[in-house]
Amino acid sequence: MKRIAVFCGSADGASLEYKAGAALLGQTLAAQGIGLVYGGSSTGLMGTVADAVLQNGGEAIGVIPTLLEEREIAHTQLTELHIVRSMHERKAKMAELADAFIVLPGGAGTMEEFFEVFTWAQIGLHQKPIGLLNVARYFDPLVSFFDHMTDERFLPEQYRTMLLVDKSPERLIETFHSYTLPSVKTHETETTV
Repeated sequence: MKRIAVFCGSADGASLEYKAGAALLGQTLAAQGIGLVYGGSSTGLMGTVADAVLQNGGEAIGVIPTLLEEREIAHTQLTELHIVRSMHERKAKMAELADAFIVLPGGAGTMEEFFEVFTWAQIGLHQKPIGLLNVARYFDPLVSFFDHMTDERFLPEQYRTMLLVDKSPERLIETFHSYTLPSVKTHETETTV
């Protein structure tokens, strides 16, 4: 696993634990020699995780659309910064560069990025693990909602198991290394993603 894409907020959030969790993730990635791919901002949890990676000698690659380059204040000290034309290009480039995905606390944009890569895995467009880093139990309501979707038969159990959740970045990454993706059905056949 060479690089992990991290989706997270461009704000710090209400709890100091969120920033501490982002910093710990960045330190962990650098310590394990895993590069960071993220949204390219210097603000909020995005800036925190990138700074922690860089301060610990790691690789940090940002991908930011021109629309947000000034609004989110693009990080100028990154290993690489890709400036793209649209949000669609941003997500595609991040997915292309990454071998897995970790979601930190964030808002609607973070959730949109997460749901898109989760859906892509569900329909077999990629074979990369996806995990929620559950800092300060931020994702407890989302995990409960995934259970509700499964109980109500909108999300098959095999797809529910694709959502990996842990409060420890070390354990979450370790789960990535040992995780086997479930079989998924396409319109023609069943395949292992």
